[in-house]
Amino acid sequence: MASAAVEADMKELIKSIIETEGPLPMDRYMALCLGHPKLGYYMNRDPFGALGDFTTAPEISQIFGEMIGIWCVAAWEAIGSPDPFLLVELGPGRGTLMQDVLRTTSRMAEFQAAARVHMVETSPVLRKLQQEKLGETVTWHDSIESLPQEPMIFVANEFFDALPVRQIVKRGNAFFERCVGLQDGLLTLVDVPAPRFNFESDGVQEISPVSHAIAMELGARIQALGGAGLVIDYGHLKTGVGDTVQALKNHKPCGILEFPGESDLTAHVDFDALDYGFTQGGAAALPPMTQGAFLKAMGLEQRLTALATKLEGKAQTDFTAGARRLVDDKEMGQLFKVIAVAQAQRQPVYPFEGT
Repeated sequence: MASAAVEADMKELIKSIIETEGPLPMDRYMALCLGHPKLGYYMNRDPFGALGDFTTAPEISQIFGEMIGIWCVAAWEAIGSPDPFLLVELGPGRGTLMQDVLRTTSRMAEFQAAARVHMVETSPVLRKLQQEKLGETVTWHDSIESLPQEPMIFVANEFFDALPVRQIVKRGNAFFERCVGLQDGLLTLVDVPAPRFNFESDGVQEISPVSHAIAMELGARIQALGGAGLVIDYGHLKTGVGDTVQALKNHKPCGILEFPGESDLTAHVDFDALDYGFTQGGAAALPPMTQGAFLKAMGLEQRLTALATKLEGKAQTDFTAGARRLVDDKEMGQLFKVIAVAQAQRQPVYPFEGT
């Protein structure tokens, strides 16, 4: 479907819902724009890379997936090397990360023999790309609920930032919910009176019931069945005040109401709330690290040196720049955080022992 047609159809759909039901809370607006079966942003496109709207770490450098692969093996050994176990990726994009993980662990025969690869992916377009890279040995799921009841190691890279959030606004003793409404036939943001929340500071606070439910379910599975998990995303370590919902189109910021169904919508991950969800499920969420610190602890610098020496000229420069982008403080190194999840009362998984 042509881009302009998707945008027009999505706008008309949203307008019709608002006219019938009233203003849409932000989480419902995001869910429609991203996940509508026919018009949703992720349902009808490959959004990654130079021709898409954004680029994620696995597409920037193969070293990212290699470090994740090494962590998966370390986590598997830390939880007792279960055989079989689920190797799960949530929101796996083009399949690049899992491809790099499996390539990196290919010499670790026991790990690969025990692993059963499962992908949680709702996009038909992206599932096809993943299948082309990974073959028929992968099992796909629309949600985590259909994952088998077995020990699991999961990886979620830039997954939780794409889940919808509600925006609650506090002004003095009054509370409102930020919604998408209509004014003179155009989509606009409106604040609708809401019940009282237990917020102390004035301003916008974002909550994600969907993220909380997924974290609780993952925590419950890991605690009951065994396993570990790794979440990599951008966001803040402590719950706070701020409007972080943003839209991207063609690698440039745009208005969140400007191109519904045609732009990527995300929000910063609240790692404090995510931690709470995992622990409510029964698991232990280990203290977070920055992405830069995590990748360096996993050996990025040594791997970069080894690979860069095999290249020359522009190829070497570009390869090094890509890897450095992952860890430098002014790039992705500080903005992105990493949190590990494990069974409560178990020994922490490297490199989170000292955090």
